[in-house]
Formats: sequence, C-alpha cells, structure tokens
Amino acid sequence: MNLRNQKKLAADILKVGISRVYINPETTEEIGKAITRDDIRYHIAVGNISAIPKKGISRGRHRKKIQQGKKGRQRGHGHRSGTKNAREPKKEAWMRKVRALRDELRKMKENKEIDDRIYRKAYRQIKGNLFHSRRHLREHVERMKAQ
Repeated sequence: MNLRNQKKLAADILKVGISRVYINPETTEEIGKAITRDDIRYHIAVGNISAIPKKGISRGRHRKKIQQGKKGRQRGHGHRSGTKNAREPKKEAWMRKVRALRDELRKMKENKEIDDRIYRKAYRQIKGNLFHSRRHLREHVERMKAQ
C-alpha cells in the first residue's frame, strides 16, 4: 500500500522530515484510509505513527582522547600542529625560568645563606641568562661564597 501522502502529512504535523516518520507495519491498512490531517493526528495520538528520534554524533571517542591527553598521551610529533616556539613561546619559557631562579635567590637571602653583595650579583647574572636551572644557581652561589 502506498502511504506517501500520509507520510507527508505526518511529517508536516510532527515537524520532522519524511524519512523520520515511522508507521507501524501492522496498521498500514488503517493508516491507508486516513486522508485528512485529523485522521493522521488521531493515528499519532494512538501511537500508530511516530517520529524516529534524531541521531546525534557520539562524543565518546573525543572524551577518550581528552582523557588520554590529560595523562600525557597524544603529544607525539604526529599530533603537533604548531612550531616549538608557538607551543611554548620563548618569552614565556624565559619568564618561567627567571621567576623560578629569582624565587630561589630570594629564599636564599631570606634564610641568610647569602649576603646583599652576592644577592645583587647573582640577580644580575640571572637577568643575563647565566643559569639554566635552580641547581646551577645554587652551585654557582656556593662557589661565589667560597671565594
């Protein structure tokens, strides 16, 4: 039985596309006799005609990828799109290092490990990019104190 017109009416009433209209195969004879919008509304109310739910796009795979990223995965060469400098700008890396070194130097001064003269000299050397880590700074300060 051809139910094209009934499907069109049902799609219009349900506000969905024709492909999303479901007609119960057991009631095709009854629905075939329905020719008015009211007839179709009746069949919708009874449950002979219904709208198939919309299919979404699953986020499951994306969630999994995000979780892996948090664990430090997905960071290899194949996953990088920016340059080394774009992923961590030189200035930001510099600021992070200098702040850490200055913090270390300040703590050393507060704990009376160094005097003002050594503090000032080391502070300038930090600015001059002499040290590459906190450990390097500590070793250098120890040598300065020994002199």
